[in-house]
Amino acid sequence: MTDLAPFNAAIDAVLPGIRSDLEDLVRIPSVSSPAFDQAELDRSASKVKEILEASGVSDIDIISLETETGRGRPAILAHRPGPEGGPTVLLYAHHDVQPPGDRSTWDTEPFEPVEKDGRLYGRGTADDKAGVLVHVGALRALDAMGGLPVSVSLFIEGEEEIGSPTFVDFLHAHREQLKADVIVVADSTNWKVGIPSLTTSLRGLVGLEVTVDVLDHALHSGMYGGPVLDAVTVASRLIATLHDEDGAVAVDGLHGYDRAQVDYPEGQLRADMGVLEGVELAGRGSIASRLWTQPALAVIGFDATPVETSSNTLIPSCRFELSLRVAPGQDPADAHDALTKHLVDHAPFGARVSFGGRELGPAFQAVETDVMKTARQALADAWQAEPVDIGVGGSIPFIADLADVFPEAKILVTGIEDPDTRAHAGNESLHLEEFRRAILAETILLTRLAE
Repeated sequence: MTDLAPFNAAIDAVLPGIRSDLEDLVRIPSVSSPAFDQAELDRSASKVKEILEASGVSDIDIISLETETGRGRPAILAHRPGPEGGPTVLLYAHHDVQPPGDRSTWDTEPFEPVEKDGRLYGRGTADDKAGVLVHVGALRALDAMGGLPVSVSLFIEGEEEIGSPTFVDFLHAHREQLKADVIVVADSTNWKVGIPSLTTSLRGLVGLEVTVDVLDHALHSGMYGGPVLDAVTVASRLIATLHDEDGAVAVDGLHGYDRAQVDYPEGQLRADMGVLEGVELAGRGSIASRLWTQPALAVIGFDATPVETSSNTLIPSCRFELSLRVAPGQDPADAHDALTKHLVDHAPFGARVSFGGRELGPAFQAVETDVMKTARQALADAWQAEPVDIGVGGSIPFIADLADVFPEAKILVTGIEDPDTRAHAGNESLHLEEFRRAILAETILLTRLAE
């Protein structure tokens, strides 16, 4: 039985400084979307370097990789050696964030951290600047306990929120510096406040832009309405074919399965999601499988004539964006082909369907290892509660890339978020006690990996 008193004392000693550093980092609007000021990412990277320097790390580089497709966002690559002959652990997080979105969805300023009822509000408080500071907190706590028991490398990415376009190139370019025995990715979630989790599966991703054309120019809707349906109506009918009457995805060739360690009660899901009263749930099978191991398909964007500028005109063309989440075990390229075939085959009234840019992200399925058992025990000690293995419906494609480039490394996917975090949405927040527990768990984990 591990004596947790020295760990708790060390965490309590470093936590005020960690909290201050997190708030400073949140104040930098490091949005990686190209529509925003990219100089803020340079500021954010420099701040991360400063935080690491204050944590005893001296071997630090800020790197913006040049590739054939352009210059990557600034990433931080650092290394701090531990005892010779011991294992090396790579700690991953990202310092870029999502755009703040509509200001009316926030109760506070997005880039000014505010504490309310035990939560810290602000863009990036959880996703994923808290991940950066969990790693830093563990390093500082271990120093307070006598020093690092393992060698540590840190990879703090700057473009995760735009799909990590230079990630694979970065891994290959810096393979030797990134090589590790264990990789800890702090960018996921926990089952609920008070119940920690290891993420053992992630759905893959297919992003697809679709254009529907029915006319070569707009027409007066009174003069010509009737023989030809407008593009928006045709697109709506096409979109309706993507799901069956139960709301399950109805695209031939997409696979899924119903298997989960935990039960997700319907009432809890409705509360977590804010489902309106009277709205029925879609799909079949357990709720956890619908979220984690079955495909999901959503329209996430639609371009047509805005209502305020509309006229009595048949709209000749419209465009929409689909986001398909692919079940673990299916190749996203195969899923993309199945989706495009379905759209062409089901085009109403012979409408022309064409496709623009696509995004493919692989799924992830963990393989049980002794390191995962060690991680579960560290989580149990930190939370004083048994952890659960969960899937995540979202996609973190680079984890599959890590597994491909470093097949010998043991990968752990941990998290700081909880169902109330609202990552990517307004009022994103971090549960501060869960943050402390996450730092404690990683400190225990690094100690035990040395053993």
